[in-house]
Amino acid sequence: MKRNKQIDVKRALALASVFNFLCSCSKGCLLPFLTLYLRQLGLTPGMTGLVMGAKHLISLAWSPVASLLSKRYNKRRVVIKGSLVCSAAVALVLLLVPTTDVKPQSSSCNTTNLSSGSAQSNLLTSSIVPETTVTSAPPEHPVSHPGDTLPAKTIAETKSASVMTSTASQNQQEDVSVREPGISSSVVPNVSGSSAAAVRRRRRSEVKSSSEEPQTTEDESRFDFLADLKVMDPQHQLFFLILILVSVWELVSDPLEWTADDGLYEYLDFADASDRYTAIGPWGLLGAACGAGGAGLLVSQLSCLIADRIPRSAAHFFCYAGCAALALPVACYLPLYLNRKRDRANGLLKAVQLVRGSPRALLCAVTTLLVGAASSAVNNFLLWQMQDHGSNELHMGSSLALALVSQAAFPLLAGRVSRLLSPGRVLAVGAAALGLQCLYYSFLCGPWAVLPAQTLSCFSSGALWWAVNVQCEDVATPEAERSVRRIYSALSLQLGSSLGSVGGGFVVQRFGLAWLFRAVAAALMLWCVCLMLLQWKAPHQRRINYSRLLAANASEASDSESEQERDWLDQAMETDRSNNNYGRRINH
Repeated sequence: MKRNKQIDVKRALALASVFNFLCSCSKGCLLPFLTLYLRQLGLTPGMTGLVMGAKHLISLAWSPVASLLSKRYNKRRVVIKGSLVCSAAVALVLLLVPTTDVKPQSSSCNTTNLSSGSAQSNLLTSSIVPETTVTSAPPEHPVSHPGDTLPAKTIAETKSASVMTSTASQNQQEDVSVREPGISSSVVPNVSGSSAAAVRRRRRSEVKSSSEEPQTTEDESRFDFLADLKVMDPQHQLFFLILILVSVWELVSDPLEWTADDGLYEYLDFADASDRYTAIGPWGLLGAACGAGGAGLLVSQLSCLIADRIPRSAAHFFCYAGCAALALPVACYLPLYLNRKRDRANGLLKAVQLVRGSPRALLCAVTTLLVGAASSAVNNFLLWQMQDHGSNELHMGSSLALALVSQAAFPLLAGRVSRLLSPGRVLAVGAAALGLQCLYYSFLCGPWAVLPAQTLSCFSSGALWWAVNVQCEDVATPEAERSVRRIYSALSLQLGSSLGSVGGGFVVQRFGLAWLFRAVAAALMLWCVCLMLLQWKAPHQRRINYSRLLAANASEASDSESEQERDWLDQAMETDRSNNNYGRRINH
C-alpha cells in the first residue's frame, strides 16, 4: 500500500463488520448443532467428545502456522477465499456419511427417541429377535390339546407337539432341529435315512467346532480389545470416517479467522486507527446469534425429510454453505495490509513471558483454561439434554441466540460493574455464574426450561471476557495486547475446549448427562473459592499503559500539576543562572 493512497477507516470498519457478521452467522448455523448431528448418525458420547476434542486441538496448532505462512508468501486474500469455499464444500460432504441407525425416521420427527449408536443397536436387536423366533416355528397344522392356553411360541414345545407326514413338513422340522443343536433327534421321529445322516454329519462338525471354542475363547481373552473392535466394527468405521472429515474441515476453515484478523489490524494500525479495532467484536456475537436462531427456526418449520432421503437436519449444513457464499464477495474488498516488520512469533513468545511473570495473570490463565473446558462440555451436550426433555430445533436455536445476545450486552453494564467490583472479582463472578448455569441445566424439566439460565450468560461469558481484556491491558507492554489476548483465547477456546470435550464425552457415557453438568458446577464453584483466596495473597503489579498515556489529552492533567512542573523548571533555570554568574565573578 502506498503512502499517498487515501484511507477510508469508516469504510474499512464497515466491510470488516459485515464480513465478521457473515462468518459468525455461518458458524452459528452449524457448529452448535454439530454434536446433535453426530448423535443422530449413531456416535456414542465418548466418540463425539473425541471428534470435538480433535477439532479444537487442530485449531490450536494450525491457526498460527497458517496465518504465518499466508503472511510470509503474501497470500492472505487467496487464503481467505479458499478457506470459505473449501470449508463449505467439506461441510456438505459430511451429509454423505451414512448413519448406523437403520431404523427409518418417523413422520412425526420424534427427536426424543434419538439416542447413541449403542443404544440404537440394542433396541434394534431386541426388535428383530422376537420376529425371527416366531417365523422359525412351523406355520401350519398346530396340535392343540384340551386345557392348553399358552401360545406356541417356544420352539421346543412346537416341535414336541407337531407330527408331520408330508415331505415339506419333515424338511421344516429338520431345518429347525439343525438350527437348534441342543434339541435331541428323538423329537423328530419321521425323518428319512439320508436326512438323518446329514443331520449327524452336521452335528459332528458342530461338536468339532465346540471343541475348538476353548482355544478361541483363550485367544479372545488375550486380545479383548480386538474382540471389542469386531463387535463395534460398523460404528468404529463411522467414527474414523467422521474424524477424518472433521479434521479436514478444520484444516481448511482455521486459517480464515486469524488471517483476516491480522490483515485488518495491520490496516488500521497503518492508518493510525488501531484503537477502533475492537468495534467489530460485538458484530461477531450478533452474527452467531442470528445464525443459531435463524437456523433453528428454519429447521423446525421443515418436514422430516427435505427430499426422499435427506433429513431436515441437513438444512444446518446448507445454511452454513450459504452464509459462506455470501461472505465471499465481501472478502474480495476486505481491507488488508501486510506489515513485514511485525514478527508475530516473537510477539506470542513475549506474551507468554508476560503472562508467566505476573501472578494475577497466571491466575487469570488458569481460570480461562478451566472455564473453557467447562464451556466446551456444556456446549457439546446441552442440546442432548434439551432433546431428551422434548426440545426441538426451535427451542435450541432460541436458547443459543438468547445466550449470545446476553453475552454481547455486558459491555453496556461494564461501567457500573467496574465501580462495584475489581476485575479479579468480576473474573470469579463470571466463573461462579457459569457454575450456576451448569447446575440449572442438570434439572431441566421442559422444552423452554433452559431460557432463564441463558440470561446468565451476560454475567458468565460476558463478564469473564471483559475481565480477561482488562487483565490483558494491565500486563501487556505496548503493541503486545493482541498477543496476550490471543494467549488467553487459545487457552480457553482451543486447549480448554479440547480437554473439556474429551472429558465430558467420557463422563456422559459413564455417568449420564445430568451428572456431567453437576460435576462441572461443583468444579467451578470450588475453583472460585480458591481463586478468591489466591488473588488475596497475590501481589498486584500494574504496568503503565503507554498507549493510553500517548493518546491522553493535555487537558486531563490538573492545573496544580502543570504549575508544579513550571515551578520546578523555573527553579532549575534560576539555579543554573546563579551558578554561571558565580563562575564569572570568580574569573574576574
